[in-house]
Amino acid sequence: MNLFPLKSRLLGCSLLALLLVSGCQKKENPNSNPQPTPPATPTASVPSQVAFWLTNPDKSALFTKQKVSLYFATSVNQDPTIVVDTTQTYQTIDGFGYTLTGGSAYVMHQMSAPDRAALIKELFAADSTWLGVSYLRISIGASDLSDRVFTYDDLPSGNTDPNLEQFSLAPETTDLLPVLKEILAINPAIKILGSPWTAPSWMKTNGSPKGGSLKPEYYASYAKYFVKYIQAMKAQGIRIDAVTLQNEPLNPDNNPSMVMSAPEQAAFIKVVGPALQAAGLDTKIIAYDHNADKPDYPITVLNDADARQYVDGSAFHLYGGNISALTQVHGAFPSKNVYFTEQWVGAPSNFVGDFSWHVNNLIIGATRNWSRNVLEWNLAADPSNSPHTTGGCTTCLPAVTIGNGSVTRNVAYYIIAHASKFVRPGSVRIATNVPGNLQNVAFKTPTGKKVLIVLNTGNTMQSFNIQYRGKVVSSALYGSAAGTYIW
Repeated sequence: MNLFPLKSRLLGCSLLALLLVSGCQKKENPNSNPQPTPPATPTASVPSQVAFWLTNPDKSALFTKQKVSLYFATSVNQDPTIVVDTTQTYQTIDGFGYTLTGGSAYVMHQMSAPDRAALIKELFAADSTWLGVSYLRISIGASDLSDRVFTYDDLPSGNTDPNLEQFSLAPETTDLLPVLKEILAINPAIKILGSPWTAPSWMKTNGSPKGGSLKPEYYASYAKYFVKYIQAMKAQGIRIDAVTLQNEPLNPDNNPSMVMSAPEQAAFIKVVGPALQAAGLDTKIIAYDHNADKPDYPITVLNDADARQYVDGSAFHLYGGNISALTQVHGAFPSKNVYFTEQWVGAPSNFVGDFSWHVNNLIIGATRNWSRNVLEWNLAADPSNSPHTTGGCTTCLPAVTIGNGSVTRNVAYYIIAHASKFVRPGSVRIATNVPGNLQNVAFKTPTGKKVLIVLNTGNTMQSFNIQYRGKVVSSALYGSAAGTYIW
């Protein structure tokens, strides 16, 4: 649906033409193409100093490269100016991506081999044509977006296995491992974070996969569980870069789930940290992995000096709190890293509201608050947003919906694309100001490119300048539109 009155659209197109910005022309919607194809990449008639990729709220452009010629010049106007300053640097970026849930792997594995290969290339290939997703989160055992609940050491009620003699990755051999191996064949450098939703039930206070806590007498066994998991994945050719020790440790209501208080997590870290070191594993331990409304949780963990030595940083979701809490934790422990590991889009989705909120709070907000990554939940599902466990999320809209021989690209696809394609691993956040409604963040890539992501949070079109080294280039964005600028 066109969100703009005809008069304002005609006025906007005239203004954009003056600014050499061509976002007003209707673009083909990738969602109308049932085959997995890369985003359209039209070429400007005159070479441009600045590449410009645009998403409009009315979907007239969906992460589409604009046919423009943008040049830095010494012109002067009264428009607000975003000043990009490479002399001030902040955190290094590990990547942008999604959670490859068990359900994601299942629906991808059901595709024909050629269609799956094309989709994986589109999402994960790191060359200039594709999205270049560079970070994945996977569940250690089942998440609520698996087709059933399981761990890697499930036993009949009343049995225990403290030495983990029954440990096995067998539940993952059908879907997750084959899909992960295909992804790694395309992008072998992708970083993978593992997160458990629960420990095996026999280790827990309630003997159930839902709720309950880890019994202290099984801390050593559960530490060994992490060691065996990382080693088993390595034997499959899959390097686990980092683990969190419990997804949403303050949420007992998911299926599966497990509660782990901050003091309990600190105590467990003092067991699992030495276990990883003794096994010669360099996988990072990341604390917390829950909402930004409880920054006291990771701070409590990091205040324990004996635990802190094993902790790389803290991970956050944003179903509660404010994204600025990441800076609060960074300020308390500036030597420890900050990560953003999960945010869902609720089906059926309001594209305008979801796109603007996620780009503002996650792509821009999380990185401006020191996060080294941004991950959306979840990568793929079928048209009914399945599979999921009984009681698991039924309205989690994936980045791509796969079914009936087609691939539909949803809002999370475009949210991540605006960063993942250009802000490559090893990029460094650089300084910018935020004039008015022009929320933004900038990076310098390992090859020296500058990448500026801008979101107009206002309701009307806004003209603005990008200033770099004393020269400016002019552009404009509709309200709730986002642009990525690369030079």
